[in-house]
Amino acid sequence: GSVDRRQRTHDRTVGDRRKEPLRSPGVAPGMTASARQGPAVLQVNVAGSPREIEWQGRTLTTGIFKTAVEGPVDVVQHQVVGDLQADPTVHGGPTKAVYAYPSEHYGWWMSELGLDELDWGAFGENLTTTGILEDRVRVGDVFRIGTVELMATEPRMPCSKLAARFGRTNMQRLFTRSGRSGIYFAVHTEGALQAGDALELVSAHENGLTIADVFSLRTGQERDPSLLQRALRHPVLADDWKETLRALAG
Repeated sequence: GSVDRRQRTHDRTVGDRRKEPLRSPGVAPGMTASARQGPAVLQVNVAGSPREIEWQGRTLTTGIFKTAVEGPVDVVQHQVVGDLQADPTVHGGPTKAVYAYPSEHYGWWMSELGLDELDWGAFGENLTTTGILEDRVRVGDVFRIGTVELMATEPRMPCSKLAARFGRTNMQRLFTRSGRSGIYFAVHTEGALQAGDALELVSAHENGLTIADVFSLRTGQERDPSLLQRALRHPVLADDWKETLRALAG
């Protein structure tokens, strides 16, 4: 029955994590001294091929399950090479080529979800990071990682596949309420990156609109008209985001 299917999905998505303790931010293998002192990539994750899972009586195809990659990884216009997406219309592409999630959020999630362990990559991120947070990164900021340059574009909005990944029907609501959205990037300059690389801010966008600001406007947690106007005028924020924000503002 549906209960059995949900339990099997829960077992696969939550119970089968590698039996490792949560690692401390800033201790990635091969991390340079300069990276340890500032923002850095702790782990690079790719999906390989999307997989099918059963969730609430439906079969979902998803690329949210990712594994760590050692050594340099190429990043091209619309994706991290080797990271195949199940639905390119909502993940990947020009404004969502690379997804980063702060390692700083993992402790909060472990407490919130009652978990003893939670491996990096659990949120489907390509880059598990340290030292960059949504309320400090501005839409349009450009970062250099290895030989790649990435431009911050938008927050991640939760979907049903995140709920399926954790085997929790309330996961989308928890993710939205938490404000811990992670950060999507466009590829500004193609190249290669790897775990341990420093995250260097190359240019800060003058608009000042942060990823957290956009997420708060989208979820209704922020209704400041002046902030909304800054978002609508932002040259980097995607048109579909602007249309949604206009609709929400009435």
